[in-house]
Amino acid sequence: MTTSTALLLADLTGVAVFAASGASAAVAKRLDLFGVAFVGFVAALGGGIFRDLVIDEVPPLAFADWRYAATAAITALAVFWLHPQLARLRTTVLVLDAAGLALFTVTGTLKALDARVPAVGACLIGMLTAIGGGLGRDLLTAEIPVVLRREIYALAALAGSVLVVLLYVTGKTGPAPLTAAAVLVFGLRLIALRRRWSAPIATLRPPRAGGADPRTDRDW
Repeated sequence: MTTSTALLLADLTGVAVFAASGASAAVAKRLDLFGVAFVGFVAALGGGIFRDLVIDEVPPLAFADWRYAATAAITALAVFWLHPQLARLRTTVLVLDAAGLALFTVTGTLKALDARVPAVGACLIGMLTAIGGGLGRDLLTAEIPVVLRREIYALAALAGSVLVVLLYVTGKTGPAPLTAAAVLVFGLRLIALRRRWSAPIATLRPPRAGGADPRTDRDW
């Protein structure tokens, strides 16, 4: 299997995983069939559309290659009809979401590097490719985006992007090194969920005597 074929399969697998995640969130919000398919499409392809526009690859693959849209739509529709069975698989959905994060981090970073984006920019594009679909999903379903909560999510993607860039610079872009980068993201995300790791947050001090507003008195 060539590297390009492996990347295509990884991309389509990530599309299916994030489409399932988005569709599941839409079903939980009791959206209709079109709403479920639309949220699944955005969750699956939003990050990739952003990536392609930034690296000036137009039209984006989501519109230029029918396999991407078809994979997202079929997966979302399958979730709509099979959601009673999937509702009992919350842990499985979280694992799949972590897998999608890992796959999109690797493919997004590589495509940015192949487009001659500098290393720092490629890291950011890889991270945003991975989290962009989830951000759109959460906004459409009126949830605080997971990337803004206390969970380690975007940081895991950023760590994976940095590793991909380092591998690319040293010429190690074969399936094994890239798989290792994906495993890093996947593992960090699952461990963070398991151990409830989180990034630091601002803590509010108790109100002072005299009625000071605690919202203006933060301990950074």
